[in-house]
Amino acid sequence: MAGLADIVLLLLIFFLLTSNFIPQFGIQVNLPQADAAAPNEPNHVSVAITNEGRFYVDGSQVARENLLDAVTEAQGTKTALVIRADKEATIDQFTAVAAVAKAVGLRVLMATDREDLRPR
Repeated sequence: MAGLADIVLLLLIFFLLTSNFIPQFGIQVNLPQADAAAPNEPNHVSVAITNEGRFYVDGSQVARENLLDAVTEAQGTKTALVIRADKEATIDQFTAVAAVAKAVGLRVLMATDREDLRPR
């Protein structure tokens, strides 16, 4: 019985270590694809831009005019801003978020899906 418990424990550890832990975000956007991507830092402000042009700062919908206030409030000690923009979002919307990030001193990162990891 002790040998069986050891095997089950080792299998459990193996599956936990090899599992793919990807955080799921509540706002659904179709991310553009890139061949290589840098991992996200856990110390970031997340801004999502939907295909309808809505902005979400850390999951809360924000009007475009209030982006600066919302990002400043969410910033705290965070050093980066990750933009999760839908493929259909415009450059103008992306630029508005990037300008706000630069104004408050945050690095701008763009979230993408790696083509080889995307579910088919």
